Amino acid sequence: MPAQNPLVARLPALTFALLAAFLVATAVRTYNYTTIAIVTASVLMFACCWASATHLLGARPALQFMLIAVGLGWFAEQMGSTHGWFFGHYTYTEVLGARLVNVPIVIPMMWFSLTYAGYVISNLIVWQSPVDGAPGLGNAAMLSFLAAMIVTAFDLGADPYLVYTLKAWIMAKTDGAWFGETVQGFFGWVFVAFCIIFSFRMSVRKLPLRPSSPFLRRHALVPLAIYACGMVFQMILGNPVEIRSIAPFAMGIPLLCAVAGFQRWRAPSSGTGA
Repeated sequence: MPAQNPLVARLPALTFALLAAFLVATAVRTYNYTTIAIVTASVLMFACCWASATHLLGARPALQFMLIAVGLGWFAEQMGSTHGWFFGHYTYTEVLGARLVNVPIVIPMMWFSLTYAGYVISNLIVWQSPVDGAPGLGNAAMLSFLAAMIVTAFDLGADPYLVYTLKAWIMAKTDGAWFGETVQGFFGWVFVAFCIIFSFRMSVRKLPLRPSSPFLRRHALVPLAIYACGMVFQMILGNPVEIRSIAPFAMGIPLLCAVAGFQRWRAPSSGTGA
């Protein structure tokens, strides 16, 4: 494998370190402890996923994935909060901290973290590998839809908690069929996550995904661990309480399937082509 440009190799670390410093400083200066905790957790999750993606996919594909997820995630949330597209009408409160127009900055970061986790988990389920290379169009669509459903399984418990407990946003329609959330939200979560992951897959169809680290197994565990932590959090603190029973099934089933795939995966012993 050709030697990687040192600046490119350090770009994710430098970028999310500066971003973390900015967001945390803004939260400390302007908002309360809940906001600081959310911002810090979101930045750490974003940083871990970008670092993991850089090691598993290579620096350039990881950067592409991040830019696609952040860009499309921000657009979907901006259109949702202003026009009611995708998820129904809602308005963000001050809980999630600094915003870009109407959307808190941490929300597009979460879109990247969750879609990356969905991408890895779906690959492990189907291919017993966290990276599937460049499949055909049909496989790309199928795997992207599976990953989008895995992302939505997380949102089933996360969104009611953010609305009921944290009051991170206010829904215009409060009598939706899912603990106050509209059914339209289901379609929005799946559609936006699918668009992000499918767009990334299309962007790397002719680009070999080459890991930049020989220690791949530990980096492949990062998205699994993040998804598992989200499940455990919902099982303990989910609100309404029904969420606590839903989470281990909605999230636990794909997670266990991915762990089984991970056990069958034979990672390369050196930084060669994936």
